This record gives sequence, structure tokens and C-alpha cells, in this order.
Amino acid sequence: MPNTTPAVPKQILAAAAFLVIVVAVAALGSLATAPNTDGWYAGVEKVAWSPPNWLFAPAWSVLYLLIAIAGFLIWRAGFAGAGKQNGARGALTLYVTQLVLNFAWSPIFFAGYPMIGEAAWWIALAVIVLLVAAVALLIPAAAKWSKTAAWLLVPYVAWLAFATTLNAGIIALN
Repeated sequence: MPNTTPAVPKQILAAAAFLVIVVAVAALGSLATAPNTDGWYAGVEKVAWSPPNWLFAPAWSVLYLLIAIAGFLIWRAGFAGAGKQNGARGALTLYVTQLVLNFAWSPIFFAGYPMIGEAAWWIALAVIVLLVAAVALLIPAAAKWSKTAAWLLVPYVAWLAFATTLNAGIIALN
């Protein structure tokens, strides 16, 4: 493992970059979600354990903050010096993969349904299963670089597993 610590200004810029990227993923996802929450989503049959809509925004806000911090910690732990390749690039590749899958789920599930119907729910289910797998792989990869980062991702994978049951429940009940 590289033991070079980046300069504080570089760490601040990196932390800000991780936060901005994760906030962008969250904001773009909410653009697909918000118009449909009171639309078709309000009228579908949901599983008994489906939480009230107001709970999703605070839960995801906390999770997105944890995701950003975890990414920064992995990056910082793998920093090998200016101009050198980050040692944690494998974990960072998984990190980016899960962000892309996270970004894809909301538009597919929420905005996809009015366009292609129930097929959107099935596609979204496949995406969220891949997302759970990516985060499950990311946790041990992150632990090699930062135990704290790995632990910060545990609530995320737990919530994703729960969200998978909500997605599957909508398919089963509708």
C-alpha cells in the first residue's frame, strides 16, 4: 500500500470532487423520481414494508454523504504521489461502477415506467441487483485501503438490499 499522504489542499479538492460527483448523481436521480412520486408511483400496489415517501430523501441524503466520504478515503489511502497511479484503482473502479449503476436506476424505474411500462421495473430490478453486487464487491476491496470506508458502505448495501425488495415487490404485486 502506498504510504504517501496527499497535501492538504489536494485532499480538500479531492473531497470536494467526490462530494460534487455524488451530489450530481443524487440530483439527477431526483429529477427522474420527483415528477413520478405523486404520479404513477402513488397508485401502484406496494409491499407492506414499503416506507413512507418522506423517508427516502433523508435516508438517501445520509447514504450519499457516506458514499462520498468512502470514495475520498479510498482515494486518499491509495494515493501514491503526484503523477503516480493511485494504488486503489481497482477499488476506485468498483466505486465508479456502483455510482453509474446508482445513477441509472432512478431514471429507469421512475421515468422509464411512463415510457415503456412494466418492462422498466424489470430492467430496474436487474440494475439494482448489479448495484448490490458491485457494492458487495466494493466493500472488501475498500477494506484493503480503508476499514472506515468499508464500514461506511455497509448501510448503503443494506439499504440497497431493502430497496431491491421494494422494486421486486412492485413487480410481484402489479
